[in-house]
Amino acid sequence: MAIRTSDLVGRVHPGQKFDADALLRYASAHVEGFPISPSDFIVSQFGHGQSNPTFLIEVHSESSVKLYVLRKKPPGKLLESAHAVEREFQVLHALGTCTLVPVPKVFCLCTDSSVIGTPFYIMEYLEGRIFIDPKLPGMSPKQRRDIYHAIAKALAFLHSVDVDAIGLGNYGKRNHYCKRQVERWAKQYLISTGEGKSERNPKMLELADWLRQHIPPEDSSGTTTGLVHGDFRIDNLVFHPIENRVIGILDWELSTLGNQMCDVAYSCLHYIANVASGDAVEENEGFELTNFPEGVPSLPEYLSYYCSAAERAWPVAEWKFYVAFSLFRGASIFAGVHCRWIMGNASGGDRARLMGQMANSLIRTAWSFIGRESVLPRQLPSDVQRNKQQKVEEESKGQFLSMGGKFVPNQKVQDLRDQLIKFMNNHIYPMESEFYKLAQSSKRWTIHPEEEKLKELAKSEGLWNLFIPLQSAARARRILNGGKHGALIAKTSDLLLGAGLTNFEYGYLCEIMGRSIWAPQIFNCGAPDTGNMEVLLQYGNEEQLQEWLLPLLKGSIRSGFAMTEPQVASSDATNIECSIKRVLKTCPFYRLGESYIINGKKWWTSGAMDPRCKLLIVMGKTDFTAPNHKQQSMILVDINTPGINIRRPLTVFGFDDAPHGHAEISFENVHVPAKNILLGEGRGFEIAQKLQSCPSAGS
Repeated sequence: MAIRTSDLVGRVHPGQKFDADALLRYASAHVEGFPISPSDFIVSQFGHGQSNPTFLIEVHSESSVKLYVLRKKPPGKLLESAHAVEREFQVLHALGTCTLVPVPKVFCLCTDSSVIGTPFYIMEYLEGRIFIDPKLPGMSPKQRRDIYHAIAKALAFLHSVDVDAIGLGNYGKRNHYCKRQVERWAKQYLISTGEGKSERNPKMLELADWLRQHIPPEDSSGTTTGLVHGDFRIDNLVFHPIENRVIGILDWELSTLGNQMCDVAYSCLHYIANVASGDAVEENEGFELTNFPEGVPSLPEYLSYYCSAAERAWPVAEWKFYVAFSLFRGASIFAGVHCRWIMGNASGGDRARLMGQMANSLIRTAWSFIGRESVLPRQLPSDVQRNKQQKVEEESKGQFLSMGGKFVPNQKVQDLRDQLIKFMNNHIYPMESEFYKLAQSSKRWTIHPEEEKLKELAKSEGLWNLFIPLQSAARARRILNGGKHGALIAKTSDLLLGAGLTNFEYGYLCEIMGRSIWAPQIFNCGAPDTGNMEVLLQYGNEEQLQEWLLPLLKGSIRSGFAMTEPQVASSDATNIECSIKRVLKTCPFYRLGESYIINGKKWWTSGAMDPRCKLLIVMGKTDFTAPNHKQQSMILVDINTPGINIRRPLTVFGFDDAPHGHAEISFENVHVPAKNILLGEGRGFEIAQKLQSCPSAGS
């Protein structure tokens, strides 16, 4: 059965009492809309959870009752970095103001411990349902399936957040999350156990060693990096009072940036070790529990819901580590709660007394799980895989009109498609023979004057930069309009930032533009400019956007992407040899410390032969001694910089693709301003990986 949030409230625990009058004075001064001189002010405590004490505040006035939630650090001596309510407030504020992730609104943060004894924040009260037991007793099979679908979708939605766009880019270290977490929880376990504390289990120390030896490679590559909740489970979610959808994700104490697969595994933990079953851990020697009622999906089925919603690969290779780590972390948390209970500071009541035993159960289960030969099917469950395409189609119906097919474009896309077809028929197809003649002549590395005229015509008809994703346009608009020259460029940038299409919608237009080799660049939708603009749209700062992105958006310049090298298999960026070294002494071009020197050879640099090409995005190594995926950096290079030599065009089956071309380029002591580095040193591989699946980013 579901529990109403209001039913979780009881009397304040004697060890958790604080000065309610001081809180009233503070809230009256710092919470907007807080009732002035209320007739009654009641504080009660939520009984669920053993971490940061959480309280319901009822503020009665003559005509109404307002409800708020207060969350504070527990009293007493705390472990370092634990119970960070300040970070909870930061992430809730960012998500609540900049995204549609379901979180309660936060009103104020107080870091002054003199007010009520410890730091706290005040947030919105959500009236809804909380499911303590993941078996969902009292619900129908359909309701159970719907609820688990909602959980998977909420987690996938959370993991899709662009942390840089909402001001959380420095919320944590992005790489080596699992490595740091293993050390953190091993250290906290040692602090929480021993003489006079919770009993120490040597198997926990052995488990930490096993985890250290099995850190997944993706933990250092950043391919699974993003916002991590840290404690994502069903009882930290508030569901709508009558609908099976999540309206609030709670308890962000452990949130940070890191490996998001840890969130996924933790949300699956009840399948292996159910800690909601009472005063003991329900376990099955490391195997999936078998007593879940009808409608609750199996672990592989639930995992497939998430992978489908988040567009993640099936994690069969690393799943054993992620589940074992989740059990390890849970054991460390339980030991910490038990330690606080022994010291008289725990808020969990009688259940906290049993946390030491429960920690040992999780340790035992972890070793049993590790001992299994196979922990996941090699592929998605067959029924899920069979219906995957149907699921995507059904979820897309809201964006498309039913006019005789499953994927019929909506009216906006249909209108743009009709415009493109008309433009192609009237302007591009009639000019193709002329374009071909020039491309096969001795002047093939020049631009036909009619091409530039058609670009201006396409721009005037709104058929321009159609590839730009809605989210990328929003980021660029925010930076450009809010910068030093915002008033001057706001109108211009709005006209250049595309039609606000999703990648799916843009696909319909690609099908039309792809009918002519000349069409994409006429609509400013040709590679590699699209991919380079995507890089700048997502990772460029204000100065880089103004200097390079705006000319590209206007179509006044073109660009190339320089990664591939002749000596190595450089489709794997870890193999590249081009160096980007920080200047260590004064040079003729830039002052000390303000430039990089590039040395290396590149080839198959598409677009570099075009006479309009002014920008190269160069991938090279800034630190050959760093971890494999942190050596690479991307830097913006003016193609006319001294030391750049366009050696020759390369051919494919005898064709040189003039006037676009694919160039072999040498870089000999090329000095580039340090401000041209993208996102920072060592971030090049990360940028490439994040753009890898973007349809407009190919070259």
